[in-house]
Amino acid sequence: MKNLIKSKFAIVVLGATLLGSCAKKLDLFPTNDLTPQTAYATPEGYKAVLAKIYGGMATTGNAGPAGQSDIQGLDEGSQSPFIRGFFNCQELPTDEAVVAWNDQTIQDFHALRWNAGDPFILGMYARPVYNITISNEYLREATDENIAARGITGTAASEIAGTRAEVRFLRAFNYWVMLDLFGKSTFVTEVDRIGTALPREISRADLFAYIETELKAIETELGAARSIEYGRVDQGAAWALLARLYLNAEVYTGTPRYTDALTYAKKVIDAGYELHPNYREVFMADNDKAASEFMYVINCDGLRTQSFGNTTFFIHAASGDNFAEYGTNGGWYGYRATTALANKFADQSGNTDQRAMFSNLANGTINALSDFAQGVWVRKYVNIRSDGQPVSDVNKEFADIDFPVFRLSEMILIYAEAHLRGGGGDLSTALAQMNRIRFRAYGQSYGPNDVGRLISADLTIQNILDERARELYWEGHRRTDLIRYGQLTTGAYLWPWKGGVSSGSAVDEKYNLFPIPATNRTANPNLGQNTGY
Repeated sequence: MKNLIKSKFAIVVLGATLLGSCAKKLDLFPTNDLTPQTAYATPEGYKAVLAKIYGGMATTGNAGPAGQSDIQGLDEGSQSPFIRGFFNCQELPTDEAVVAWNDQTIQDFHALRWNAGDPFILGMYARPVYNITISNEYLREATDENIAARGITGTAASEIAGTRAEVRFLRAFNYWVMLDLFGKSTFVTEVDRIGTALPREISRADLFAYIETELKAIETELGAARSIEYGRVDQGAAWALLARLYLNAEVYTGTPRYTDALTYAKKVIDAGYELHPNYREVFMADNDKAASEFMYVINCDGLRTQSFGNTTFFIHAASGDNFAEYGTNGGWYGYRATTALANKFADQSGNTDQRAMFSNLANGTINALSDFAQGVWVRKYVNIRSDGQPVSDVNKEFADIDFPVFRLSEMILIYAEAHLRGGGGDLSTALAQMNRIRFRAYGQSYGPNDVGRLISADLTIQNILDERARELYWEGHRRTDLIRYGQLTTGAYLWPWKGGVSSGSAVDEKYNLFPIPATNRTANPNLGQNTGY
């Protein structure tokens, strides 16, 4: 399946009855001359569509980095990709990232001052809905009845049937993105034929319940944790998403579910996943060697999944004249972090904590957002292999780095936080698990004078948040974390240029959610708006 996911995608049918009306109204979906009858006629056809569903998390269309875009009307490199859009929404509004460019509205993200007309937000709304739509189509065509009607039998039929739970997971994950970013969503499943009626909107509480129900329904249908090929999802991924969902349940629904968060985090921890010995290698071009740490990654390949919006974005946007250190052929002089992130590493000067992959600390203070020379440069993702072998793209334009969606570290951190918030478990287990992270962070030791080892007094709610920043920065967690802690929009925690002020300022609480794009609401009167927009 890894080869399938990392292959170039044939133009995949989405079906005139599925997308025709929606395309005319929203101009967000492509059309082509294939039909379900031709695309799903053979087992190979099903595999091609499945590859598109997985690969749509890394690519933006059917013709490499540009051309035949999945989503029309938006910049294919910067506004319609999943990874880049998710990063902009989850990291740019926080202490972990700022951008030097002044492209359209991109600087509004760190300033927390966006509105419903923002094109980047439009893209981030469109991408998950697109991914959900092609998942629905696959599920409609992968029923036992449709498989049999096409004369597909035996092992091939069983393999197709077995993929339905994987596609349901990917759909649930995309709905979780909508739940977290927008608090509501356009809602369609395989029983809805788009084009017959405008999609309805689902509320945050109902969407939470739907995702929970879906994940529990497929829990026993997915392959056992760590039993499936790299790049595909299994029980471990479902447990990880449930743990993340429950950790944030109080934000999403008003009702805490910390016991459930701890339960599912423990399922992952007990399933035999291991922390890769070297933290830096988890984000290198051959990070598939760290597979024992991952529940789900988005596979990226410099030849077969070319896009300027997957991990290729990280190696270019975070580099300048020092682009060779990132394993690429040129820097974009764009993204860096604030000193607030770097300061969370107690021994950053000696770089004892190996997760502090920063440079330019002497010029970390940002007086002008547009000056890339100011700010903390982040070298977390590098398109360089740990074994010294060449990367797949000899031109070093596109990255081989797979994007980690769920890692064991996150589950350990969820266990510890859920325990401290009254979710059960025990302190000794939380401490021992947290020290697994710290031991790796200090190079398979606890560093000079044991500075890396935690004791029970160190396990406080705030310290867990700070440890999440040290371990998970630039992986798409920070905005969600700060909201859960009541620190994203309030004055409880300020960082440079929060709210558009150099010293940082509180902002309106409406920015805890993104607005529903005006374009979508104009096309579909069923969609409401979040409070304050």
